[in-house]
Amino acid sequence: SYFGDKSSCVENASILNLTSSSTRGLNSTCAGKTPLYSTRSLCRSHTPLMGYSVTSSSAVSAHTAASVIVAVVEGRGLARGEVGMASIDLKNPEVILSQFADNTTYAKVITKLKILTPLEIIMSNTACDAGNTTKLFSLITEHFKNVAFTTVQRKYFNETKGLEYIEQLCASEFSTIFMEVQSKYYCLAAAAALLKYVEFIQNSVYAPKSLKVRFQGSEKTAMIDSSSAQNLELVINNRDSRNCHTLFGVLNYTKTPGGSRKLRSNILEPLVDAETINTRLDCVQELLQDEELFFGLQAVISKFLDTEQLLSVLVQIPKQDTVKTAESKITNLIYLKHTLELVEPLKAALRSCNTPLLKAYYNSLEDTRFGIILEKIATVINDDTRYTKGCLSMRTQKCYAVKPNINEFLDIARRTYTEIVDDIAGMITQLAEKYNLPMKTSFSSARGFFIQMNIDASTLPNGQLPSEFTKITKMKNTYCFTSADLIKMNERCQESLREIYHMTYLIVCKLLNEIYEHIHCLYKLSDIVSMLDMLLSFAHACTLSDYVRPEFTDTLAIKQGWHPILEKIAVEKPVSNNTYLSEGNNFVIITGPNMSGKSTYLKQIALCQIMAQIGSYVPAEYCSFRIAEQIFTRIGMDDDIETNASTFMKEMKEITYIIQNANDKSLIIIDELGRGTSAEEGIGICYAACEYLLNLK
Repeated sequence: SYFGDKSSCVENASILNLTSSSTRGLNSTCAGKTPLYSTRSLCRSHTPLMGYSVTSSSAVSAHTAASVIVAVVEGRGLARGEVGMASIDLKNPEVILSQFADNTTYAKVITKLKILTPLEIIMSNTACDAGNTTKLFSLITEHFKNVAFTTVQRKYFNETKGLEYIEQLCASEFSTIFMEVQSKYYCLAAAAALLKYVEFIQNSVYAPKSLKVRFQGSEKTAMIDSSSAQNLELVINNRDSRNCHTLFGVLNYTKTPGGSRKLRSNILEPLVDAETINTRLDCVQELLQDEELFFGLQAVISKFLDTEQLLSVLVQIPKQDTVKTAESKITNLIYLKHTLELVEPLKAALRSCNTPLLKAYYNSLEDTRFGIILEKIATVINDDTRYTKGCLSMRTQKCYAVKPNINEFLDIARRTYTEIVDDIAGMITQLAEKYNLPMKTSFSSARGFFIQMNIDASTLPNGQLPSEFTKITKMKNTYCFTSADLIKMNERCQESLREIYHMTYLIVCKLLNEIYEHIHCLYKLSDIVSMLDMLLSFAHACTLSDYVRPEFTDTLAIKQGWHPILEKIAVEKPVSNNTYLSEGNNFVIITGPNMSGKSTYLKQIALCQIMAQIGSYVPAEYCSFRIAEQIFTRIGMDDDIETNASTFMKEMKEITYIIQNANDKSLIIIDELGRGTSAEEGIGICYAACEYLLNLK
């Protein structure tokens, strides 16, 4: 459920668990048209509605599936190997462009795609003509078997069109992007095809000057290839994908969906810039030292909804107006008001902080535009309209969102609605008196109003309900049913709701058009919220066990470090170990009997390295790290039927990949090499690989 009391680990579609094509059809039709949030299943809230108590229930649980669409295009002829990518998340209106030169194995492209976990990949039809498929296309199809592939005519990959799109849609705040991408033809071409396609499937256009566009080379983050991420169990447990025993699970105490997405992407792409990492560590340190700040921030952050998804739906302008779109736009406006009202409390919580990053966040929140948007909303929307749980109470909020006397017809329609609801309640009270049964008015989003009653079947006259009641369902001693008159009343109720929504929608649209020019401040806000959420999560994880702040030098030295995930699984603290690697001593061979913990020791080094590079504290007494730009692992003893590789073949593929891509800034972990073949050959291969790696420094 979206209300993050416990954001479960499953919430984030995992690295390799991609939605299959069958669900994709569903997703792409619902995305952008569904209401933003759905209430936790069966969350009951008793809303006093006109003095009657009505129980509302809705059994829809929000599910976070893959929602990213990516367009990939590759240069031809001499420019082969230059790859442009553009991606947009249907739940977060940010276009990420990237363009980079890749080698013939296309390791960067595959890694980038695995991190994005796309719902759909778009390529040009020339890349996959029968008999003439490009290597990139065949590699991507091999690696992403369950992802939908769409081919688009090459003419849509048009860089001039792409630049026009970006000029038209990019929020003025982010317009420095033009300088970066003007000459990057491939990512512009990919952007053109992507935006055209998204507008086509979503059946809506993005509001002008409303998107955040950023260019992301592949330099600023460390690269962890997908098999290493899988072996180290960074975001998904190998035994049981629903299990929280992963690095993500150990660190994930985030309160918002945005925060947990941020944490996931950081774990898969750690930072490589010591300065940025230290700024983060300073924040975590301050949060640990100042309890008031920690709890104050946590209280505010946990009230935020999914800001990114909210933005995403706000900036889309539907091509057709239906009741659904009207209703979701009204909901969004209420969510927007709820979010903006949290800016002041957030500022208050950050007021007394000292670290540069938190100060910078405080200054960003000083932005006057938050106030401007709120004032504009306040001219039209009632002050006490707010986000509530429960579908009926939310429905009431939507009906009475707009202030009275703005539109007279709206006021009349509302009065009609109130009267119908009163009539329904009155009618049910009469029925209860007539049959002398304890009937209550209930409401669900699917059935509308219906009658509910708790009664033992034996007390009913000959065990049957009176004949005028239909659609009877019984669970234990609870009966739910309706009558012909009630069904008619429900229809009238829906009719007047439609009118209310339609008129409210027109007012809301007018208001949104005035807001669009100020919308950029919300991108800042969603960034700040998810970042703070992640830092709070790190601080929380530290308090539960004694982690220490890492230093960055040119040596990897860990004093008494332990495995963070093992600590969570085991009841007592695992045995801790030392690690030391330096320039002159950069190669260590570990031997020991079976079950002595060699593999655990190796994995713990990589996990500690990743934790240090995302700005978290590390499970050790003291630790210093050399920043790694790539982390490679060769662990695991399986064959792979899907790619037609025996155990030995898989080992060789993995070690080849490491040898081709390793450089002097890599951390390499090899757990048993050459055991898929005879002893002599295995030792020979092992010796040769070690000799080669030793020369790399």
